[in-house]
Amino acid sequence: MNAAPTLAPMLRKLRLWVSLDAPQEQALLDLPHTVVALEKQRVIVREGDDVTHAWLVLSGYCVRFKYVGSGARQIVSIHMKGDLVDLQNALLGVADHSVQTLTACKMATLPIEHIRHLSDTDPMIKDALWFDTLVDGSIHREWVGNVGRRDATTRVAHLLCEFALKLDAIGLDQHDYELPMTQDQLADATGLTSVHVNRVLQSLETEGLIERVTARSVLIGDWKRLAAAGDFHRDYLHLDTIKRRHEYR
Repeated sequence: MNAAPTLAPMLRKLRLWVSLDAPQEQALLDLPHTVVALEKQRVIVREGDDVTHAWLVLSGYCVRFKYVGSGARQIVSIHMKGDLVDLQNALLGVADHSVQTLTACKMATLPIEHIRHLSDTDPMIKDALWFDTLVDGSIHREWVGNVGRRDATTRVAHLLCEFALKLDAIGLDQHDYELPMTQDQLADATGLTSVHVNRVLQSLETEGLIERVTARSVLIGDWKRLAAAGDFHRDYLHLDTIKRRHEYR
């Protein structure tokens, strides 16, 4: 049996937004790329860097983040298999945020000039990449609302729900997973202290919404209650775009 093409995870994600024909899919799979193995906690993009390529996650997890004047860090998104982590940076030419691996990762670098050429010559491929960046924007808006207006319990529960559905979208178990973040990193993602995050996780476990066999394992005991606790509605992830398009035809 032939191994799946290296860039297949990217294609699987883009299929959420746009229906591409076989030649278009092959053109994406044939994009020039280099595969690199990276250790955990490696900063691969720094704010202010000139950008010549986009990073695609093939395995593992990474985050995008910003530093503020005080030196504090705000994590603004979490990324996993199939995600083009910094397509916006690559198109803008200069990185306006940083990217760091959470775990050991296998990633592919795709030269931006080849992505530009392919999108300029094929409108459907351009639509697929455009959808990808639009959904990133939708997720960022949700995160702003989460950190800015929700209480601590709701923030953490919301993040756990989002992570679960994104795992489901790439074919992994959404109800029992290993969260690849320390409590300090969860604090950076939710605008809380690590002590407060620990208390919230203990509270969610006490109430039966999650179970934790290890410090980072998350077993969702009651999805509906966890989603309610997190004020979580999946629409902003736009995972049903193709289905809705077919329904409206």
